[in-house]
Amino acid sequence: MSETERTIEAQQIAPLPEKLISRLCGWYERKRRNLPWRADADPYHVWVSEIMLQQTRVETVIPYYERFLKRLPDVQALSQCPEEELLKLWEGLGYYSRVRNMRDAAQRIVSPEGFHGVFPSTVEELLTLPGLGAYTAGAIASIAFGERVPAVDGNALRILTRLRADTRPVDQEKTKKAISAELSELMQEETENYSPGDFNQAFMDLGSAVCLSHAQPACGACPLGGSCLAHAKGREADFPVKGGKKARAVCDLTILRIRDGERILIEKRPAKGLLAGLWEFPNRPGHLSEKEALADVEALGLLPLHIERLPAAKHIFSHVEWHMIGYEIRVAAFEGRVAADRKAELITPEELQEKYSMPSAFAAYRLPDEKKYVSDRSAI
Repeated sequence: MSETERTIEAQQIAPLPEKLISRLCGWYERKRRNLPWRADADPYHVWVSEIMLQQTRVETVIPYYERFLKRLPDVQALSQCPEEELLKLWEGLGYYSRVRNMRDAAQRIVSPEGFHGVFPSTVEELLTLPGLGAYTAGAIASIAFGERVPAVDGNALRILTRLRADTRPVDQEKTKKAISAELSELMQEETENYSPGDFNQAFMDLGSAVCLSHAQPACGACPLGGSCLAHAKGREADFPVKGGKKARAVCDLTILRIRDGERILIEKRPAKGLLAGLWEFPNRPGHLSEKEALADVEALGLLPLHIERLPAAKHIFSHVEWHMIGYEIRVAAFEGRVAADRKAELITPEELQEKYSMPSAFAAYRLPDEKKYVSDRSAI
């Protein structure tokens, strides 16, 4: 009896359904989605798509993916991309540290001290790259190189826990590792000729189209429906089980959209921390009154001419919520010392949409004529 079998028996978890791989791969062959990154098995294409797809819907990712590859068609191009341009390409996808890690990883791949320009092909090698965890490494190794390794994401966890009415919390690392180890054993033992990449992608498609997370699952269309304990018990909504999460902190902010004719004042965030190194409208802790907001602008050496209250907005990050109010404040000509600050810029709306990367946390306060260029995705 293997270690996985002993663990399952001790916790009274049902075994995986029979012929799981062949059933899923057969379904995937018939129902697979036609997506641009599936046109080939290029590891760079797989990598870019998988990083973009983390916590982002497929339909949102497609135009980003196509634009990204048009500008950065290969690892070499990514390794050389200036940071400001890189962040602008990523603007709206959120989690900007991911694309910074991608560039760091690309630089390691092309360097003589790294992989000499040859994309690493095994999970062990891929895990040495910045920003690549077990899931992404498994996806690249299995899809691009045919390695028999699992890629366990939220879709796989949801499907497998429903199949077996598994009550282990999926947001605990030990649960993910146990399920991944079990799938790895299965993939090594399977004697039939199958594509490891298709098996992993079948979980992705089944979770997106059938075994849904935030809607009633389409159990009648599931190739595994007859083996699903959650479905047999009418308890699909009870799985997956998640442990209690710590409540998000709430942060009150006042956003200041300060304008001099057509120009807008933006500031650069610190190099570390939330939204590191991105551009933002000036903002202050708390909800300021009009009088307090005007005093703040005057403290910058500016002469306010007009103030207008902007709508309140909320933005949710993984660990904090921003509850924002805002003001547009028209001022006389900006003082030179403000514009000369290396962490502040005076720009036009066109420059904001074309050049400067501003996270969508501030989307509600962008100008109406250029807000249409902003995705509604969260950023961190």
